[in-house]
Amino acid sequence: MRDVSRRDFLKISGAAFAASSVAGVMRPGVGFAAEASETPALRIQGATETTTICCYCSVGCGAICSVANGKLINFEGDPDHPVNRGGMCSKGIGQRNAVNVYDPKSGDLITNPARLTKPKYRAAGSREWEEVSWDWAIAEIAKRVKDLRDKTFETTNAKGVTVNRTSAIASVGGAALDNEECHPLSKFLRSLGMVFIEHQARL
Repeated sequence: MRDVSRRDFLKISGAAFAASSVAGVMRPGVGFAAEASETPALRIQGATETTTICCYCSVGCGAICSVANGKLINFEGDPDHPVNRGGMCSKGIGQRNAVNVYDPKSGDLITNPARLTKPKYRAAGSREWEEVSWDWAIAEIAKRVKDLRDKTFETTNAKGVTVNRTSAIASVGGAALDNEECHPLSKFLRSLGMVFIEHQARL
């Protein structure tokens, strides 16, 4: 038996690997072909993807929602979003993991059966909440804001200084508003003359 040099050994090994690879691909059920046939389909295969913004703080991380048969089946970071580039914090990851199974302890926002999906209204003096349409709710809020602003608007203060304000209306922003949304919102609120403007972001 002749001695095999290191170079010859590498050549023989490479040829053997190539031959086994070709044989595995050409013969179904063997080698790579078997592994490929056993690969399960992706859970989000056939789902509709929609981009959104995570609702947990004002950072404004982008997320991708995968929906199938009217239900959210996957929630993950958006790699194309300039803020998080696909990454997610512990709350975002927790939301992703809770998509399929609702855990009452986690307070999951998406699969919680008690989550409100339509506005509700309780009339003055009433103890009952009634479901109303979005159109009615938006129109009613706009009407009440205008009426209260008109009744309480101050053009000058007690010293005669021009103030153009109302102290009867306040705004508290939610964590779902990112910085880009807060900017036009604050300008709109100040155009109404509001001075009590706050925002909580749970950071």
